[in-house]
Parts: sequence; structure tokens; C-alpha cells
Amino acid sequence: MADFDCDLFVIGGGSGGVRAARMAAQRGARVVLAEAADMGGTCVNVGCIPKKLYSYAAHYAAAFEEAAGFGWDLAAPRLDWPRLKARRAAEITRLNGIYQQLLDKTGVQTVRGWAQLVDGHTVQVRLADGDRRWSARHVLLATGGTPSVPSLPGREHVLTSDSMFDLDPFPRRLAVVGGGYIACEFASIFQGLGSQVTLLYRGEQILRGFDDEVRHFAAAEMAKTGMDLRLQAGVTAIERTPQGLALRLADGGTLEADTVLYATGRVPNVNGLGLEAAGVAQRPDGAIVVDAQYRTSLPSVYALGDVTARLQLTPVALGEAMALVDQLFGKGERQMGYDYIPTAVFTHPNIGTVGYSEEAARKEFGAVRVFRSDFKPLRHTLSGSSERSLVKLVVDQASDRVVGLHMVGPEAGEVVQGFAVAMKAGATKAVFDATIGIHPTLAEEFVTLREAAR
Repeated sequence: MADFDCDLFVIGGGSGGVRAARMAAQRGARVVLAEAADMGGTCVNVGCIPKKLYSYAAHYAAAFEEAAGFGWDLAAPRLDWPRLKARRAAEITRLNGIYQQLLDKTGVQTVRGWAQLVDGHTVQVRLADGDRRWSARHVLLATGGTPSVPSLPGREHVLTSDSMFDLDPFPRRLAVVGGGYIACEFASIFQGLGSQVTLLYRGEQILRGFDDEVRHFAAAEMAKTGMDLRLQAGVTAIERTPQGLALRLADGGTLEADTVLYATGRVPNVNGLGLEAAGVAQRPDGAIVVDAQYRTSLPSVYALGDVTARLQLTPVALGEAMALVDQLFGKGERQMGYDYIPTAVFTHPNIGTVGYSEEAARKEFGAVRVFRSDFKPLRHTLSGSSERSLVKLVVDQASDRVVGLHMVGPEAGEVVQGFAVAMKAGATKAVFDATIGIHPTLAEEFVTLREAAR
């Protein structure tokens, strides 16, 4: 090890990179981490955390309206957009500092500059006073993903999700192009904050890859909030006009907006890393090819998280980092499992899911039983809201194991996280039936579903 400047050089200060660096340093490894932007990566700075904070803010608007049904008389609320932005920025700055402190406490050397792979054991970093090279026994690539905008006339007028948190002024009319979780979340957030949102998706239904019933149910509930949801709607060009921006649609129509968000997918953040010259194999989409141990085509170079485009979820990157560090500097016993990974979509209402969709379960297991219920939650019996919730279980008929659990409703992520433990442990429908519910809660519906819907 003494022949190298460090035992592990990490390129990328996001969730996966920071976790790997910290855990390796705690095991006695000499670690260097390079990051050119704010510490914490997409999740902390322009992803999960600020998006959830804005989602909370948007939910207050609905809560103010619903309060009247519970006897509260309130003055008309008004959003102070600059104050919300300032509060969010202060919290993100605090988190940036915490990430840095965590690295400092474990002895990780942080380098602020753009890093590039030279070969399997050499990294070059562009610093303010010139370039410097480090030799490393192992190199970890954890540079995450970046928004992608297709080539079309007027693409210079659009924004990506990275730019949505500091808009000035607040958009009165917002057009969101895309149908994935990022598009749907931002559409819900800004609709709740007071924008008139039009969500344009060229597919037949939003949230491709999720359970079909969940997709249709969530779309219907989102439309209840006043959002203009347009399916099979393509955009051919965007023009600036005296009134704002004009989107030319594939059907010949036009949509006017003040701001246009393109949330049409993310791609691996690999530009400028020197991968091709160093000999690191990539897929056509740029994703770094790795084996089951996160090793690239260069035996000493590893990659994890969104840059490998396996599952673009922060907790997945964290789990992969823990497994890799144990492999390199521990006993090699820790494994990352990719089955029954729970996830949430912070639309309004929220979506929570773990396991197989009904469609995927039928392909995997053949005969399945589906238990589902949609209903008005107790809260909305007085609130005046027409919002409904959906709970759904997909059960493998042969084993009685619950292989899919889905929810559309308030705090769906919080509810599904708990059930994910049972799913990972292999809980059967009989176990669900034998579990006593907490009454009155929405979550108890999962243990009171008795009659199969199909």
C-alpha cells in the first residue's frame, strides 16, 4: 500500500462517494475524495432533500383549505417565495457543512476540483493553482447522474430540475415535459405552491414502470388538484414570445407558459472523466459497466450509484458503497440485495411501492391474487377534499408470499417503508392477515384486505 499516495481515491462527493470514503477511512484506509461542486451531490443540493422541503411547503396550501372543515377560520394564505427559497438554501448549506465535517472527522482528505481518471491507478485533479496527480491502490467513480434534454428547436429556453429551486420570479404558468417521477413530483409541487401547471407526456400514461393501476389512479388524483395533465402530447419546438414561452405541440396546438421544465430523464455524469482514454468500458448511454463487485473493466477501478444506471436511488448508492468498502477493506461478507427495494414518489398524493407490479408479478410467478381497496381517508370525511387513497397487495398464489405492495395516499413513503421490512423477510398473506392493525389509520388497510379483487 505504501507505494501509492492513498488506498482509495473517490471521484464524486455525493451520497455514495461520501459514504464509501467515510467507511473506508474508519477501517484504516488512506482516502482522498475529489468534488468540484457542493458536497452532498444531487440528493442534498438539487434532488431529494430540497424537493421534499418544497413538497412539504406545497402540502400546507391544501392543509389551509382543509382546515375550514375542521372548524378553523383562517385568513387567506400567501406564499412568500423568496423566504421559502432562502430557508431552503440555508438548510442545504448546513447539510453541505455536515457532509464535510463527517469526512474531516474520519480523516478523509478532500480535494476541491475536477478529477479525471488517467489510468487504473492514477487520478489527475484540476486545482486552482494547477493540476495535481494522485496514485491510488483503488479508484472509485461515484459521479452520479445529470439531467438530459433532447435536441429540439428552442431547447435553450428550457430548464432542468437542477434550476427549479431558485426560480425568479415564481412561475405563474409552468409547463412540465416528461412523465417520470421527477416530472410528476415537480408538477405536483408547483401546482400546490400556486402555479397553473400543465404536464405534457408523450406516452399513454405517466410513471412508466410502476404498477399500471397505481399509474392510472395517481394520474386521476393529480388531475383533481387542478393540474392540466396531457398524455400522448409531444413538443416539437419552443419559442420566446412577448407573452413568455410558446410550446409547439405535435398535434399542431400551442401552449403558453412562463417557465418550461424538461424532466425527460437523467444520464450518467461521465463527461470529462477520461473514461475512454483510460479504458473504462461504458454502455451506449454512457453508463459505466461493472460486475457484481462494482469492478469496471479496469480491475483497480470501481463504480457505483447513478453513474452505473442500475437503480437511480440514493439509498441504493449508500448500500452499494457499504458493500464495496467491506469487499475492499473488510471481510467481504456484506452484500447488496436488489430485490424488494422500496421507493416513493412525492406527488400529491404520494406514492409508495415495494416489490413487483401486478403486471411483472404475473410474468414472474404466473398465478397471482390481487387484493386492493380505494377509499376516502378518514381525514377527508371532514376536510371537504375529494382525494381518495389506494392500497394494493399482489400475492404469489403458489407460496402465499406478498410479492408486491403499493399505496397512493398521504405519507405513502412512511407507510411503505415499514412494510418493506416484512416484504424483505418474505411475509405471506397469512402473516398480513394475522397482524393486528392500528386503528384508525390508513396503513391498517393493508392487514384487513380479505377478499381478492382478481
